[in-house]
Amino acid sequence: MNLEIPQAMKTEHDELHAELSRLTRAGGRTGEAAKAVAKVLHAHFVKENEYALPPLSLLVPLSQGRFEPRMAEVLKLTDKLAADMPVMLSEHQDVVAALSELTDAATAENKPEGTAFATMLTAHAQMEEEVTYPTALLIGLYVRNELARGSR
Repeated sequence: MNLEIPQAMKTEHDELHAELSRLTRAGGRTGEAAKAVAKVLHAHFVKENEYALPPLSLLVPLSQGRFEPRMAEVLKLTDKLAADMPVMLSEHQDVVAALSELTDAATAENKPEGTAFATMLTAHAQMEEEVTYPTALLIGLYVRNELARGSR
């Protein structure tokens, strides 16, 4: 089964990467703070792309009542996410701390694009914690329950 990150999420992450890359070239404290954000963010994004976001590819078929036993492949990913959740949340704290530094630097240097990015990425992290990760975990629970029932 091909579990791919939903295109809308790929696009959003690509846009975040592009904007962060632009900010790393802003120079001054803002550029340095953006580089610090990039440093803490990179490994986190790799994990998300590996096992936190691909389970969401099953959201549409499952919401339409379409279940297939081969969807069990998602359990490797959702089990990994569940086990790694404390690390993922800790990394978010590190990212938000780095974003606070970016906000301070961008404010001091009058670079509103830096503060706008920090606000946007902070909201993105909150969305992941409150919606994205729980949805991925819920998909795993649903698939596991359907398999146990011998569904369809």
